[in-house]
Parts: sequence; structure tokens; C-alpha cells
Amino acid sequence: MMRVVLISTYELGRQPFGLASPAAWLADAGAMVTCFDLSREPLREEAVAAAELVAFYVPMHTATRLAARAVAAVRRANPGAHLCFYGLYAPMNADYLRSLGAHTILGGEFEAGLVELVKRLQSGAPPNGGQPLISLARQLFRAPERAGLPPLASYARLAMPGGRRRVVGYTEASRGCKHLCRHCPIVPVYNGVFRIVQRDVVIEDIRRQVAAGAEHITFGDPDFFNGPRHAIQLVRALASEFPGLTYDVTIKVEHLLMHADALPVLAETGCLFVTTAVESVDDEILDRLAKDHTRDDFRRVVEVCRGAGLVLSPTFVPFTPWTTLAGYCDLLSVIAELDLVDHVAPVQLAIRLLIPAGSRLLELAGLRALVEGRFDREALSYRWANPDPRVDRLAGQLQQLVWQGEKAGHSRREIFARIWAEAHAAAGLSRPAPLPEAAPFQRTSVPYLNEPWYC
Repeated sequence: MMRVVLISTYELGRQPFGLASPAAWLADAGAMVTCFDLSREPLREEAVAAAELVAFYVPMHTATRLAARAVAAVRRANPGAHLCFYGLYAPMNADYLRSLGAHTILGGEFEAGLVELVKRLQSGAPPNGGQPLISLARQLFRAPERAGLPPLASYARLAMPGGRRRVVGYTEASRGCKHLCRHCPIVPVYNGVFRIVQRDVVIEDIRRQVAAGAEHITFGDPDFFNGPRHAIQLVRALASEFPGLTYDVTIKVEHLLMHADALPVLAETGCLFVTTAVESVDDEILDRLAKDHTRDDFRRVVEVCRGAGLVLSPTFVPFTPWTTLAGYCDLLSVIAELDLVDHVAPVQLAIRLLIPAGSRLLELAGLRALVEGRFDREALSYRWANPDPRVDRLAGQLQQLVWQGEKAGHSRREIFARIWAEAHAAAGLSRPAPLPEAAPFQRTSVPYLNEPWYC
């Protein structure tokens, strides 16, 4: 029986699907699997020392950088173990990860690849014989095995109006994405393809998490409406079996408009909020990012979601090579005018554009010239500077301001007011413009996950 250690370093305060899913596959294949989520527990050296295979799950930028730092401890504990990296960020950083000692890199649909790797290691065959760097093969999923992970109560909670906190579970109903947004890290791997997790598997995963205490479920799909029929059938089944269970999803602006008639179904079946990647309110920047929506589309989506009784949680990439101080102040004005201050996590107002290896942003000649020769392997991204150094200074100031504000427990409105003042002062206004009046609709506090959204 092969001993396998699966390691996650960080996944936005969620119990990692990317450990639980392959753990089930590998156990069915006869492996003895131990999982570690280093965001919630220490790595036990004795478990690593006994493993023949150690595999790091790297679904995001921060997770990959943290995994790179953890390799040395794994190597000290077990220099002879076969080292694997799998997940979204593995193939795009393959050369760097191999320089750290990785033997196998698996991207895309990785569960079957991990099982095949175990079989080859057991048989003594070359471990990478015939295995693709990226597999988009359709898989028949298994219900994730979560017993070896920290309890749900140790992860991010759902903060509700009135102060109550709910235990949150996490699952995935699909992977990949139909769209080709230039800045998105999914695109270099899936290139417009998405894959469904079978509905009975998703329901069983949720069933087990509810039994473990989950009161709310986050669907981690890059876009829940890539397969709208699959999504609607799933939430109807969810509401039927678990009345009172709430959930949240992520849906593209374009899809929220295209499938506006489905939004009341989300509200009726327990959807508390919808995250949507707005990124910018500047149409030229949106065009460069290939977002396929406009500033006006964002305004329409706010109205459509309110009409359907859904809370909208927009996310942004406010600092790009094309951002101006006036443009940043305009973004803040739009957020305030639409009365979305409480809906936007403060960190979303301080995020700086990441340009990873293989990014479609490099298709833009001007940007390619800006970053040429400036790839930072350890940072896993290209270095760039805004033509106006005041914009980069403001970004740094706001990152510190947000971190200090959240650490001190300040409200989103308090932090937004400080960001507003800093941005208008940076733009050269000695007396910053007052915050605009809120839009005329009933104010309520909004539900949100109490883990900041990082990438």
C-alpha cells in the first residue's frame, strides 16, 4: 500500500476540495492518504518521512508561493519521496517548480493523473511516462473524502447581519471556464474549456458537510453559470433536500445579464450573495482585459440583482499599468453612488494586477514591451510599473491602510472613507471631495465571508 501525503498551503479560508477530492480517488485505488492543510495545521514530519509520494495542491498564486517555501521542510524530512505539484498554478510554473525538486506536474483535471502516478510508482514504471502536463479529460468524480481535514468550524465563517456567524462548507460543481479573460490564470490551463462535477457527487459532498456542521456552502466554480442548466438543477435539488441551507456563487457580469431570468431561482433556493469579477469601471481597461462587459453593464447588473433579491459582491483589480489617479477616484465614486460600499471587501480596492507566466495579457504589444525580461520566478509574475509613480505609491499606501484597518476591526465603510480621502489627496485635491449620496434603496448590512479575498 503506497503512502501518500497531500498538502494544501492556502485556499481563501476554505476546507480544500483539492485535497478532499483526490484523497477519495487515491483511497479507492488502495493508497494510504494523509492530508495537511498548512493554513490550519502544522506539517507532521513523521508522516512526510514515511511517504513515498508528497503532492502539493497549488490552485492559486499565494498557495504556490507558500508551497515553494514548504518544499525545503519536505525534502529535509524525506529526501527520497517523489514530489508532485498539481492544480491550476502547477503547469504555468512548471520550470520553477522543477527547479525546486518537483518530479511530476499535473494541471487541469488532476485526480486521474494522481491515481495513474501512484500506479506507475508502485509498478516501478517511469512515473511520467505518457502523462500530459495538462489534462482536460472528462472525469467521473467521486464524493470527496474530508475526514482527514481540519473541521469546518476552523475555517472562514459567514458573517450575517446582526453579528451571527455561520459555519461554511465548500464544494465545486465545475472547473475551468468558457471565457478567455486576458488576466485570468484559468485561461492558460483550460483555454475556454470547462468541466462538470456530476450533480450526485456535489450533493453527496454537501450532504456530508451538512452532517459535519455546515450551515452555508460556497460554490468555488470560476463561473457558476458556465453550465446554467447544471447549476439550476443543482440548487433546486439542494433546496429540496436542505431547506434553510444557504449558499453563495461566483458568476460573470455577462452571464448575470444573459441569464437574468434565472436569478430569482437563486434567491428562492437560498443564495445569499453573488460574487462577480467587475475588475474595472473603465471601458478601455475592460477591453484590454477582454472582460466582455462594460461600465454600463455593471450598473445594469446591480439593478438586476437587486430586483431579484440578490446581494452582489463585486471584485476589482483597480491597479493596472493603465490606471490613473482620476480613474481610481472614479471607481470609488461609482461604488459609492451605487451604494456598494458595504458589498466590497476593502482588499478589493488595493489589489494590483498579477501577470503570471503564460498570461494572455502578453498578447498586448504595449504590455509585453513594458514587462519584457522582468519575470520574477519567485514572485511567479512579471514586474511592472505604472507610468505615473504616484499611482504605484497610492497602491502601496492603500495595501497598508487596508491591512491595518482590518486588523483593527474597522468597518468596510470606515476603511472606504480613509481610502477615499487618500485617493483624492493623491490626485492633488487639497480638500478631498465629499462622498456622494447613496442610491435611494433600503440599506441593510450584507452577508460576507470573514476571510479576505486574496489571489
